[in-house]
Amino acid sequence: MFFFLSKTLGYLVMPLVLISLLLLISALLKTQQWRKRLFWTAFGLLYLFSNEFIANEIMLRWEVPPTPYAEIANPFSYGIILTGVTRNDASLTDRVFFEHGADRVVHAVDLYKRGMLKKIIVSGGTGRLFTKSRKEADEIGKALVLMGVPADSLVIENESRNTYESAVHVKRMLPADTTEGIVLITSGFHMRRSLACFRKAGLNVTPFSTDFYTHPRYYTLDVLFLPKVDALLIWSKLFKEWTGFVAYWLAGYV
Repeated sequence: MFFFLSKTLGYLVMPLVLISLLLLISALLKTQQWRKRLFWTAFGLLYLFSNEFIANEIMLRWEVPPTPYAEIANPFSYGIILTGVTRNDASLTDRVFFEHGADRVVHAVDLYKRGMLKKIIVSGGTGRLFTKSRKEADEIGKALVLMGVPADSLVIENESRNTYESAVHVKRMLPADTTEGIVLITSGFHMRRSLACFRKAGLNVTPFSTDFYTHPRYYTLDVLFLPKVDALLIWSKLFKEWTGFVAYWLAGYV
């Protein structure tokens, strides 16, 4: 039940869903005064959520910043890649189709080839509610081998359906005395919830953020005033992540 709710609630509070509901209700209401109020509220929210400057500022404060390689003093025993970055429902099965978060994989390979990482754990099965798809950890494992990572340096965990389950399954797979020397590799916006889950599971992981949605602060007219689709995407990521964090907290996962 929790898995179903955690997957659906995040979508129900998406900015465009909220705006669409306000517009729909305003169209159905008979009272002219309330119709106008809801319409202009929806319009105001649309302009707010499509403002690039505001979206970038909020995401800058939420994302966990990147780690310079110069700050990594000792190599990690394990690097955990969290999935959620491939099109595992693509019609072609003879290759891997990466989405926005491909940095999780590429930067893990970079760490490995720099000698900063001894083994890579790929964690994630399929998070779909109603349809079956290929298990994402298996797909990423194949891609890592193509990128030059030896198969004996990979550990595949392909049963988890969400971040909490990834933390639990990875904890079980590691030697009982392993609590440190682990780097967690995921998107900057996803790192706070991921860190909380893995530390709750008893693993003292070090964050290594990738896949950033933010940019340096600009004060140009287009950033300050023109509506942008990318801003709506940022807010959608934030709303989904915030909802997930609250749901995990209520369930005792973080």
